[in-house]
Amino acid sequence: MGWSFFKRRWTLFLAAGAAIVFYSTAAEAAEKVVLKYSVIRMTLPVSELEIFAETGQMSSGLEMLLGQAKKDPEAVRRNLTRPVKVSQRFLDQTLNSKVGEIVLDQVGQVIHTPSGNANREALRAALVLSASSDNEITLLETIKNYPTTEVYVEGDRLVEAYSKIVAVSEELGGVSERVQDILNKIRLPRF
Repeated sequence: MGWSFFKRRWTLFLAAGAAIVFYSTAAEAAEKVVLKYSVIRMTLPVSELEIFAETGQMSSGLEMLLGQAKKDPEAVRRNLTRPVKVSQRFLDQTLNSKVGEIVLDQVGQVIHTPSGNANREALRAALVLSASSDNEITLLETIKNYPTTEVYVEGDRLVEAYSKIVAVSEELGGVSERVQDILNKIRLPRF
């Protein structure tokens, strides 16, 4: 048992601890979203974003924000609710890897905590929790499950962040399936 074994165990221990802390605060999960488009910034209840995503009805604040930012409301709505299929287990394993940490750091520049601290852990918890019930994630679910009462979203870069999540999910999902196929062919136990 070398250093690698202990390092992996320590990382798992820290991730589990962070998950417990963030999952235990899920009842206090994001109540407000601070949307920022360029120099325009507005705080909205997450419930307004949810109503908009589900029905298309915009609050006056959201309508003003999207109008001033010159964003197509239907495009924003689609991006909020477009699902990415990914198993919770696979997502959790991937986000606890070096590749996952890089993705979390990049996406954490777009969806982040008010203080800018613990972005990686908060985003990981929100994404894994979002996949827990249906093996899918959406931006809206991620925002709703964010483990702070307020979540900051850099609207100009939101589609970019979503695209990164989709790309990693598809690339790594394909690799995982190919590895599993190979293991099935040589009859090794599943992992």
